[in-house]
Amino acid sequence: MKEKIQLTDFEWQVLQATLTIPLGETRSYQWIADKIGRPKAVRAVGSALRKNPYPLIIPCHRVIKSDGTLGRYAGKMDGKKAELLAIE
Repeated sequence: MKEKIQLTDFEWQVLQATLTIPLGETRSYQWIADKIGRPKAVRAVGSALRKNPYPLIIPCHRVIKSDGTLGRYAGKMDGKKAELLAIE
C-alpha cells in the first residue's frame, strides 16, 4: 500500500525553492528561508528538507550551512551529501 505524502504548505515551499538551485551549486539553509520569505525559519527549513519525499529529484543535498560546512543529509552525517555533491 502506498503512503500518501502529507507535507505542509511551508514544507512544499521549501522543496520548491530547493528545486531552483542549479546543478553543481549549493545554497544555504538561510538562503532557502529568505527565498520563501521566512528569514527566521532556518531550522524549520532543515526539518522540511529532512521530509523530502523525492531526494533524487529535489536536490536537498545542495543545501548547506551558512558557514560553508555541509551539515546533515536525511538527518545523518554519513558522507552521502559530500558524495552527491562530488558527483555533480
